Amino acid sequence: MIIKVIIVIFALYVIWKTILRFQKGDITSRELTLWTTFWLLVGGVALVPKKTDAIAQWLGVERGSDLLVYLSIIVLFFIVFKIVVKLEKINRDITKVVRREALEEKNKNHE
Repeated sequence: MIIKVIIVIFALYVIWKTILRFQKGDITSRELTLWTTFWLLVGGVALVPKKTDAIAQWLGVERGSDLLVYLSIIVLFFIVFKIVVKLEKINRDITKVVRREALEEKNKNHE
């Protein structure tokens, strides 16, 4: 029972922090909606975990907790993939800027 309370309090805390970040302009309304929905689902699952068992069995997984672990791993790998792709793009962009600046500096020195 105590774990349910901890999870719900944590989910509410993260929702509150997400709203504050939105108000500061750090995240978009789309991100606010996504993260708020996610943490509401986390809190809901914590309160009624048996509902995940029914969904899991419908999907062919034995227990709801197993389904949540599988989905979490899939989502985490997807997020890591997106981060790696974004970092590679940033790296390419930085390389282009540095090359352009170096060429401009070289041209200034030759004039």
